[in-house]
Amino acid sequence: MLRSFRAIAAASAALLLATACNSASNSADGSDNPGKGGSVRGVTDDSIKVGGIVSMTTASGYSKKDTDLGAKARYDRANAEGGINGRKIDYIGAEDDGQDPGKNMAAARKLVQQEKVFAVSPMSSVTFSGGDFLEKEKVPTFGWGTIPQFCGKQYIYGFNGCLVPMPGGVITQSWPEGLAHVLGGAKGKSVAVIANDNDAGKFGIRTYQQGFEAAGFDVAYAKATVPATSAPSDWSAYTKEILRSNGGKAPDVVVSVMQTPYNIGLFTALKRSGFKGLLTDPTDYDPGLLAKKTTAQALDGVHVLLSFEPFESDSAQMAQFKEDIKKAAGKDVPLNMHMMTGYMSADYFLSIAEKAGKDLTVDSFTKAAAAYSDTGTMVGDRSGPKGQKEAFGCGALVQLKNGKYEVSSPFKCYEPIPFK
Repeated sequence: MLRSFRAIAAASAALLLATACNSASNSADGSDNPGKGGSVRGVTDDSIKVGGIVSMTTASGYSKKDTDLGAKARYDRANAEGGINGRKIDYIGAEDDGQDPGKNMAAARKLVQQEKVFAVSPMSSVTFSGGDFLEKEKVPTFGWGTIPQFCGKQYIYGFNGCLVPMPGGVITQSWPEGLAHVLGGAKGKSVAVIANDNDAGKFGIRTYQQGFEAAGFDVAYAKATVPATSAPSDWSAYTKEILRSNGGKAPDVVVSVMQTPYNIGLFTALKRSGFKGLLTDPTDYDPGLLAKKTTAQALDGVHVLLSFEPFESDSAQMAQFKEDIKKAAGKDVPLNMHMMTGYMSADYFLSIAEKAGKDLTVDSFTKAAAAYSDTGTMVGDRSGPKGQKEAFGCGALVQLKNGKYEVSSPFKCYEPIPFK
């Protein structure tokens, strides 16, 4: 997100060439050998070694550091309950990739070649240049499936499936259908979709344009034009286009497929321009954002897409999540979606590892994943085979109102549409 596609490709290629020999020499370390006494990478008679990769620091100031806390909370509970088939989880924490492709690759190599982990869970970053390496090394890897590397792989899993449509695949409809619920229907309603000027943003525009049109909305504007390197100081060029996009007038909904610093700037500018429609994004579900008055004002009224059960739910699973987070943090802390990302990445890994049985190898894990399914989790019904190529299709919307979040569209699973 911080570099052009060519720069990312060049950096990744150079790093791959420079370390190709190391990869070859380190892949034959018994990762597929079902023997005992540590012959399986990261697995001993009494432990399973797991690490993570998280964008804890970024140039824009956006941080996903609490993803690490969420993962730790889930692993701690698993260990307190006796571990997985008699083995405790040795979670060594997450490497910070700084949301930088080169650092992401370096983190993946460090975890496999130096730390010799069995799995990487969580992996939470908008860049995943280490994805092909982890797939080649047969490292079970879990994270939020919002980028292409979580789709169509054998060893990489999205905790809520593959959210990036593949050719011949489908598009999840939780966002447009949730907004239709808020508006009382999509008929006659127009939307403007805006994203960053990078590959992820352009793909997001293509995806959501299809999704909103299929739900019955009129897509009046769909552009990936905002610089990905830093948030603009002047949003007037973008707001003018958006506010005239619906036949010379403003659309009913503005959909931002961007991160918090961008959303704050865009939404503030739109409100100052007199926009009275609905604002929505997929990233700003974080009570910590409300600490600053200006931030709270910018996000007030915004409907945020969630791909998991809202914290406002009174379910037993949500109560358990909150208890686990409090224990791991050592105190009450404001909850955020990054914690849930880490927690559910760890939960999915643990669930499959348990099904793999006492004789844990990459092969036994992969076979268990290929046959895995369960129901009623905080991300909906999970299925290993389905999740490799499409999302589990569930979501909710929450709206920030008067300093707190309220559920505006309940957690529900929707039928997907074909991706064209």
